Amino acid sequence: MVLITPFIAGWLALFIGAFNVSPVMVLKILLNDIIQSPYLSNIPERAIILDIRLPRVILAGLVGIALSGSGVTLQGIFRNPLVDPFILGISAGAALGCALSVGFFPQIPVQLTSFVFGVAAVILTYTISSTQGEVSRLPLILSGVIISAFFTAMVSIVKFLVEPHKLQSIVFWLMGSFSLSDWRLVKIAGAGIIAGLLPVFLMRWRLNAMSMGEDEAKTLGVNVRREMIIFIGASSLAVSIAVSVSGIIGWVGLMVPHLVRMLIGPDHKTLVPLSMAGGAAFMIFADTIARSLTDFDIPVGIITAIVGAPFFVYLMKKGGRESWGR
Repeated sequence: MVLITPFIAGWLALFIGAFNVSPVMVLKILLNDIIQSPYLSNIPERAIILDIRLPRVILAGLVGIALSGSGVTLQGIFRNPLVDPFILGISAGAALGCALSVGFFPQIPVQLTSFVFGVAAVILTYTISSTQGEVSRLPLILSGVIISAFFTAMVSIVKFLVEPHKLQSIVFWLMGSFSLSDWRLVKIAGAGIIAGLLPVFLMRWRLNAMSMGEDEAKTLGVNVRREMIIFIGASSLAVSIAVSVSGIIGWVGLMVPHLVRMLIGPDHKTLVPLSMAGGAAFMIFADTIARSLTDFDIPVGIITAIVGAPFFVYLMKKGGRESWGR
């Protein structure tokens, strides 16, 4: 059921919105485009479905896959469901890249600068955590907090210096939105997210050993340092690409993996793909609500935050390590 929810959510999202299109008409438009028929080629519903809603639905699904897939990976590595993909400073780095592009370098695409600074934040986090020798979980998390605080302060400086209309663009991007979705962004996100999460998917069984602890993983013959670098690097690439095309959308990587873990258990061989599917469905549903709730396009980051904050409180009450029996 979890695997088919993204397709159900995507189907519903195509005919729900400010301009309602019947499910039958949506099916006709999709079939007509598949067979390359000129029939229905000039009706406005076709442009709404194929040029506006379909790329937006696909992009939302891809971003959901990236955030949730990275979330379940990092939670397995750190053995804590309170960890999300932005714990390594990715969001703060990407936010600085966006702010610099909009405020001072408009000739450089926002997607490029946010991706570069997101990856740079992860590299700095890992570098700082390795100053004392072997990289372990606690120094890595603390380094992520430090880097996030630094980049957030830099974003505040940029927001203070830019012109008012540019400040508005920066603030809107930081809220997270799919309002600028098009097929070009779908191609960028698809290539980057697949490249980032494919290694995670193929090596997901190793997360079972990693989630048992470093000593146990080493006993089973796992090279903990190497595996941690691969998983964190792959997850960071996927999240950086996702953030570069959609802005900052929080809580997805925290909530969805934990919910799926409650349903099926901690085996990452099934947990990873089902978390990706659940993340895609959740993001599509959230974006459909964001663009349908009012006449204005509400940033989807607001919707995920409204749902995510109470869920975080729920996790804290249960205990952050309960899923691993600790």
